[in-house]
Amino acid sequence: MNNVGPAAETRSRPPFYRPTGDEVKVFHAAARRGLPVLIKGPTGCGKTRFVEAMAHELGRELITVAGHEDMTSADLVGRFLLKGAETVWVDGPLTRAVRQGAIFYLDEVVEARQDTTVVIHPIADHRRELPVDRLGTTLSAAPGFQLVISYNPGYQSVLKNLKESTRQRFVAITLDFPPAVTETEVVAREADVDIEIADALVTLGNAIRHLDASPLREVSSTRMLILAGGLVAGGLSLRSAVQSAVVEVLSDDPDVIRALGELVDAVLPTR
Repeated sequence: MNNVGPAAETRSRPPFYRPTGDEVKVFHAAARRGLPVLIKGPTGCGKTRFVEAMAHELGRELITVAGHEDMTSADLVGRFLLKGAETVWVDGPLTRAVRQGAIFYLDEVVEARQDTTVVIHPIADHRRELPVDRLGTTLSAAPGFQLVISYNPGYQSVLKNLKESTRQRFVAITLDFPPAVTETEVVAREADVDIEIADALVTLGNAIRHLDASPLREVSSTRMLILAGGLVAGGLSLRSAVQSAVVEVLSDDPDVIRALGELVDAVLPTR
C-alpha cells in the first residue's frame, strides 16, 4: 500500500518562490564562486523560503540552524559526548555541512553571541577552512559548501548587531515583502485559497504595513497572511481567520487590538 498522502506530497514539491528582483541571479553567481551570502529583510518576508528554493535549484543539501543567545561555538562545530562507556566526537551542523559540501544556513545570526559567530570567519573568507580546536585539526570546505546567514535589520541594536568584520566577508541580498500581485499569488498557492481571498488578505496586510504612527513592533508579514489563508481553507470565516492569525498575534494591547479590528472591518469584504 502506498502511504504517500497530501503531507508527503507537499514536502516533495519544490519550494515555491517568486523573485522580486535579481536576488536569484546574485545567489547563483555567489554559489558558483563559493561566496558566502548575507540575506537581510523583515520577519516573515520569505528569507528562509528563498534559501530553500536556491538549495533545491542548485541540488545541494541544506542544513539550517536558528541563531539564539545560548548558542555556543560547540553547537555549530561539535563536541565530545558519552556513548555508553566511550567518549565520541559528534560533528555539529556547520562541520557536517563543511564535510559534505552542503549549504549551511544560520538564520537570525544576530541572535547568537558575537563570540560564537566569529567561528564562521575563516570559513567565510578566502581560506574556506573550519578550525576544529577540540580535534586539533582544520577542515577545508568540500566542493559545493556555501555559508548563508540572515537577520532582520529592524531588530538591530548596540547589543544585537553584526560586526563589520563579519559583514564584510559576505555578499548581501536585501529582501522585502513582495509587490501585491506577487504576494497575492504566493498567499493563494501556499494557503490553498482562491485569488479573491488572497487578494483581500494582501490588501489588509498592506493597510497594516502603512499605518501612520503605528504602535506595532512588527507588521503583518507574508507568513501571517498565509497562516490566515490556511485557516480559511480549514473552514474558518475570513474575519475570524484574520482575528486569530493577524490581529491577536500583532499585539496584546486591548486598544491596539480594537483599532486593528476596526481597520479589518473597513478593509475586508463584508461576506
